[in-house]
Amino acid sequence: MTFATLRALHAIIGDALVEIERVYHAPQPQAPQHQDANGDSGLEALPLDFPSLDVPYYKSARHNVEEEAAERLTADPAVVGAASRIVAACGQLAAAVNRPFFSLVEGVHSGHLAACLRFLEASNTVEILRAAGPEGMHVNDIARRIDELDAGHTSSQYPVDPGRLGHILRVLATYHWLREVRPDVFANNRLSALVDSGKTLEQLRAAFVYLGSSHPGWESTDPTSFSPTSKHDGTDGIAAFVAMISDEFSKSMTFMTDALLPHKQRAASICSHHSAAPTPYKTPFNLAFRTDLGYFEWLEQPENTARLREFGRAMTAARMWEVAENIIGAFPWTDLRQDALVVDVGGGVGSTSVVLAAAFPHLRFVVQDREQVVKIAPSIWGASHSELLASGRVTFLAHDFFTPQPAQDTAASVRVFVVRGCTHNWPDEEVRKMLRLLRDAATAVTKLLIVDVLLPYACYDDTDIDDRIPGAVRSLVPEGSPLLANLGKASAPEYLMDISMMAVLNAKERTLHELSSLAHSAGWRIVRTTRAGGSLWAYTTAEPI
Repeated sequence: MTFATLRALHAIIGDALVEIERVYHAPQPQAPQHQDANGDSGLEALPLDFPSLDVPYYKSARHNVEEEAAERLTADPAVVGAASRIVAACGQLAAAVNRPFFSLVEGVHSGHLAACLRFLEASNTVEILRAAGPEGMHVNDIARRIDELDAGHTSSQYPVDPGRLGHILRVLATYHWLREVRPDVFANNRLSALVDSGKTLEQLRAAFVYLGSSHPGWESTDPTSFSPTSKHDGTDGIAAFVAMISDEFSKSMTFMTDALLPHKQRAASICSHHSAAPTPYKTPFNLAFRTDLGYFEWLEQPENTARLREFGRAMTAARMWEVAENIIGAFPWTDLRQDALVVDVGGGVGSTSVVLAAAFPHLRFVVQDREQVVKIAPSIWGASHSELLASGRVTFLAHDFFTPQPAQDTAASVRVFVVRGCTHNWPDEEVRKMLRLLRDAATAVTKLLIVDVLLPYACYDDTDIDDRIPGAVRSLVPEGSPLLANLGKASAPEYLMDISMMAVLNAKERTLHELSSLAHSAGWRIVRTTRAGGSLWAYTTAEPI
């Protein structure tokens, strides 16, 4: 039956490709700025091609009508769904036909790719290659440009070796993160362009910032040589996300087994010099960075000021995990009365509230987070959305969600608590405390909207799940499909993030059953859940019990 399964997977790929082509070849409405006085762009009947992997799509660049339309369609629900099926089927096909030993070798070396991606971002290679254009640049010249950008800083004492650089970039090209257009000549492609900060090389020189470290010997000998402005400010945060995940998170993951199995011989590195007994650490992060502080407390230490700022910008980029606008249709916001108050609990720099405030001008939003976060939030937004902030429709309030909610005036009592991307940051006991405090502050009409990943099982869910919850599903694929019930490789990012939450925060992503039980224990009853198209992100509404 193996060949039958392989052919079925092949057919899924073909059918999904037909679906994507159907969308791209359908007449496309054009944006108003591309239409003439009669509302005609002259392009509606032309079929569009799918964006090429070889062609960078720089967010900061100007694009023609066809390029913009083709890029816009990548977020079309039909395209997202078909693409997920292609990724799932290709991943399963590769696992089925590849020699197991080669799959094993790639798996145990997968951290190498994260390290190469970190180097790609930290070295500003993407920006250098953007300036070089489609013809690319030789590794000798790339190395020289990297050194030039760091000129005058301590890092210039360690010039980049072109030979080593070429090997790093070739790994990235092998995984389609760059193109090697000629021997030792590399150029950006669609994937690497995603990491582009949009800054010119001159701006990068001016924006160089020293990320202090708690590790001895990493201190700057000339702090005055560093600008206070970060490379990541004023960007969409993707580059900051790469820097954060490939640094703190990847380093923590390296120590996962050592922290979970400290008695193993290979975990001997965590033993003190004077005792063979392993030093207890709460999480792999604590072990990796030799600290007893939790991750968020650690970020707030003076030596990690730049990392904290980077974290705020990276969380803005994390919105790409889902389509930010999905939250607009995930809850009946229009049913709320004029000036109804929405509290964005643990809302960071306000990314979610800004999206909602722009869509629903009759609502007011209070973004709550730790004092250190809300202090920097307005500056991170800069000039964008300044009107929302100046009008008071989006405000920031320093608040620890493990303490009782501050009293709200009765004219603007809280109608919705939004908790986006927070529950996965904490273990069950802390989440229960957080939700219980929100329940204590809720009225009979208050709703709770939890926006976070809901993990399906990798098999058909035959557990006693509450079928009365509208939106609950037991499988993401049709009955009889050869695909894994959770769409396998297409859903892998969320499962990887689940393990990251465990390693860094002693937390996790949750199944619907886990979330429902947790919410119920805190006084909330889940009444509805809906998933974002092509994503495991879910919008789960609960009411007070």
